[in-house]
Amino acid sequence: MDPMSQLDPAVAARLKRTADGLVPAIAQQYDTGEVLMLGWMDDEALHRTLTTGRCTYWSRSRGEYWTKGDTSGHVQHVKSVALDCDGDTVLVRVDQVGAACHTGDRTCFDADVLLPAPGQ
Repeated sequence: MDPMSQLDPAVAARLKRTADGLVPAIAQQYDTGEVLMLGWMDDEALHRTLTTGRCTYWSRSRGEYWTKGDTSGHVQHVKSVALDCDGDTVLVRVDQVGAACHTGDRTCFDADVLLPAPGQ
């Protein structure tokens, strides 16, 4: 993680990070509201997301930044970014190209439904 992030100090001051300096970032399809995935961002990942127009996350398992779609082609084009009322979660509304999940599913929430929606 980059301790010298260029994230706007006013934004950085509002973030409530985990002990390891991260905030959860929910990616949502901007026009349908479909929840696509959850990733993790530190200040630098959020800065890159805000300034490049593509979602950048911090990989906890690999210990490195990754920009969604760089290897898969399944790019997330950022439409808007919002901070929740507590400052501990980021909502990134995106235009998802292809699958959002590393398994190839449209969303990370397609395959393991614990309880069907009412009326199903």
